[in-house]
Amino acid sequence: MASVELKQVRKAYGALEVIHGVSLSIEDGQFIALVGPSGCGKSTLLRMIAGLEEISGGDIIIDNTVVNELTPRERNIAMVFQSYALYPHMTVAENMGFNLRLSGTPKQVIAERVNEAARMLDLVPLLDRKPAQLSGGQRQRVAMGRAIVRNPAVFLFDEPLSNLDAKLRVQMRSEIKRLHQKVGTTSIYVTHDQIEAMTLADRIVVLNQGRVEQEGTPMELYKKPANLFVAAFIGSPAMNLIDGTVDASDNAPAARLTDGTAIRISADRKVKRGQSIKIGLRPEHLSPGAAGTALAGQTLLVEPTGAQTHVVFDLAGQPVTAIVDGEFPVRFGSRFETSVPVEQVHVFDSQSGLAL
Repeated sequence: MASVELKQVRKAYGALEVIHGVSLSIEDGQFIALVGPSGCGKSTLLRMIAGLEEISGGDIIIDNTVVNELTPRERNIAMVFQSYALYPHMTVAENMGFNLRLSGTPKQVIAERVNEAARMLDLVPLLDRKPAQLSGGQRQRVAMGRAIVRNPAVFLFDEPLSNLDAKLRVQMRSEIKRLHQKVGTTSIYVTHDQIEAMTLADRIVVLNQGRVEQEGTPMELYKKPANLFVAAFIGSPAMNLIDGTVDASDNAPAARLTDGTAIRISADRKVKRGQSIKIGLRPEHLSPGAAGTALAGQTLLVEPTGAQTHVVFDLAGQPVTAIVDGEFPVRFGSRFETSVPVEQVHVFDSQSGLAL
């Protein structure tokens, strides 16, 4: 195992800079997720850590050693790609042990490591099969096993589940979580799926256009997003963001919406009367009948999901989503009434996008 540190790492293609001085410190044994929309630079950053992309500036330090000039093999990392990249003519056991064989590892050691990884990943009955005889999830486990047998200092995952269907994604997510708990190797995981990041990682790094917007534990990012970008990206369904202006009601701050609705905001928010703001409301915090600011509007959409019902209603001319437990008796076009506790109201400056 090893720590990983990035110091002002940059990447440019000619005059186009795509990674703008990213600095991160990843402790030994941590599981870190890099998340962000397509094109934000997360896979490029991972490939630079792996040594597959040259860096344009800064330092990458693995296990207290600057690795800028080292080859991928010399960095003692193992990478699991979106593509399984298995050799079709080799068995599962041969695929898993291929890199060890190339490095001249004794056959007995290869067999021991392959069998140990196969037991971890429930692949023992499949060791003699070829990739064509495996399901997508089994192939991904073989790709993970190939990385495990190398006993690397750092695991790098580049969207390894994106080719799987929804059920397999959930299953493989659990496999990766259990793997990390067993092995404890430092892991860096790239995904555009914030649910994967929330469920897998000790810490999440949110990237946008080659810059770090915020990093922290999953619940820190969920409860205290630093800006509008993080607020909209973390959480599913996404946070509702509503335009408003700071007003006062009974000497307490409030956000006045365009239709006159006033939403109370916490007194410790650093706002000024007349300031243009955006109010952030998580759908799961909009509860019919609960204590808090009453909100109401015409129902635009009802989506039953089984355990919950998603209700989209009009609030000051903007669609707002609420999540209600169980089946809820509301129809399209009817009036929907809900409320939000003041402590669950997020406030952001409209111009800077920063949380207030």
